[in-house]
Amino acid sequence: MYNDYYNYLNNNYNLPIYNQPKGKSLFNPYQGFIRGNMFPDLYNFYKNEKPYNLNPGNEQAEILTNIDAYGFALNDLKLYLDIHPDDKNCINLYNEYVNEYKRNIIEYTRKYGSIESNTLNDSSKWSWVSDPWPWQEEK
Repeated sequence: MYNDYYNYLNNNYNLPIYNQPKGKSLFNPYQGFIRGNMFPDLYNFYKNEKPYNLNPGNEQAEILTNIDAYGFALNDLKLYLDIHPDDKNCINLYNEYVNEYKRNIIEYTRKYGSIESNTLNDSSKWSWVSDPWPWQEEK
């Protein structure tokens, strides 16, 4: 029993492999999204696995992937800015990503309908429940 536990502890499966060069710029939003980390010097491959690249099948899926990627980048940068509130470069990047995130939300809403219940609309009527549901749309 002790030997099994000792062998388990000595496996390299969960050991970090810090193989990224220090001082490298951040991953772009898509690269950070598929890796789960915007910071190359903090990213480690799991075993010998490579990140899985997403291949959206159509324009709608591509816009949704962009929304997910920019949303992830914003959350990761917010965590960084909690600790480094005076990093002007990161603040500027955060603001740039906010604009791209909003642009993708607006584009998706214009082409495919509301994606969020808090999406602004031009009317005074609450339309979230009035929009067609995905299974009600004609293909």
